[in-house]
Amino acid sequence: LPAFASLSMAGSGGKVQRYRLERHLNNVYDKGDIRARDLVIFRSGKLRSTGILVDIYRDRKRPLSFAIWLPALRKIRRHAEPDPADIWGGSIFTYGDIYLRRPEDENHTLLGKIRFPGCLGMLDPAPDGLEPSCEATGKEVYHLRSVNRSANWWYDYRDQYIDTTTFADYRAEYYRDGKLIKVIDKDWRSMELADPRAQYWRYWYGRDLRSGGEGLAWVKEGQVSWNDRVNRNLWSLATLRKLSR
Repeated sequence: LPAFASLSMAGSGGKVQRYRLERHLNNVYDKGDIRARDLVIFRSGKLRSTGILVDIYRDRKRPLSFAIWLPALRKIRRHAEPDPADIWGGSIFTYGDIYLRRPEDENHTLLGKIRFPGCLGMLDPAPDGLEPSCEATGKEVYHLRSVNRSANWWYDYRDQYIDTTTFADYRAEYYRDGKLIKVIDKDWRSMELADPRAQYWRYWYGRDLRSGGEGLAWVKEGQVSWNDRVNRNLWSLATLRKLSR
């Protein structure tokens, strides 16, 4: 699933940082113990030429492995699976949001079905002519409450709103001490495959109500493709070493 995305983050002071990156996800890597590999390359901003290669193992309980190319040092650093609460790539999104949160990490309660109440969030002003997506408005969704099994986690529970047909998660609301502290909205698009669950995201919008920070990750129309024929050597440390400033 190759994709070319942009990230924008705005802090409470209004300063906006932007990054452009590309992502190549191989869900059928199937070599040795590795089931899938995910490659992310930053193409602009302070992280330009930084590369991240993630190994996803057949044993789903085995921690993910991360190799990061640091262009300033011209070296690869390997590190174990980070804390799911850590911030990914300087964004508003955590490793848990993107990679590491597993269904078994939380206890889940289905609270029922509702109609999704409105449009998804968006930065104001929106970059590159984007507009808030309202496609989910009025759709029937599952209202799911998830409580993390870890004690003293950064949130007490999160409420998710999930499409009853595609299982796309349109919104996650994070609560601590009874207060809403963070919201992540996701705009999904169909891949037009036989399985309606085959979806890709058009944008993610995140808002931290504690700091006032906001973040947006998005792809432009036509920048996402799937089932491409790609040389498997793309997902390698050699690719990371070729990156430069």
